[in-house]
Amino acid sequence: MIKIGLTGGIASGKSTVSRWLMAQGYPVIDADRVSREVVTPGEKGLHLIADHFGEAMLLPTGALDRKRLGALIFQDDKKRKLLNELLHPLIRTRMLQQLEELEKRREPIAFLDIPLLYESGLETLTDKTIVVYVTPEQQLKRLMKRNGLTEEQARERIDAQMPLEEKAKRADAIIDNNGSVTKTEEQIRALLHKGLFDC
Repeated sequence: MIKIGLTGGIASGKSTVSRWLMAQGYPVIDADRVSREVVTPGEKGLHLIADHFGEAMLLPTGALDRKRLGALIFQDDKKRKLLNELLHPLIRTRMLQQLEELEKRREPIAFLDIPLLYESGLETLTDKTIVVYVTPEQQLKRLMKRNGLTEEQARERIDAQMPLEEKAKRADAIIDNNGSVTKTEEQIRALLHKGLFDC
């Protein structure tokens, strides 16, 4: 089975590409979805967050207060690093379990949608990588609009990740997502038809 890493930066449009692939029937392992699963009530990840960051990170329902946790970690590099150290092993284990299931089903190809692919060293799980790219100006504009953030808040989140330019240098293929959704889809089709993923 060929394993393709799909990554980008916050608000670069990676999810648009991921949704298109799923709509075409390709198996996609979504790291964001897995990261949400490991912090649901009863899961080890939620207990670790409460232990290390305090019960204040929980809503009255017992679920994770994502907004409060986000505000905390994007203003403190050490706390963000600690959170990653706590959760990444859990996320990695679950993703490997999902990959194993796809192998058992004899799927010829699988996409791993991982926002922090390079930051986490998870490109080692893949055979090839794709980066969804937008200019820094587009990224900032889209993030502010999508999340209702101030410019300062948006920059904090962007700066917490590896620059898109650096990710693009490491990729086997780049999808330019500065234009329309149609143009982005055309680029994905072209990559698939060119046989980029024949290993």
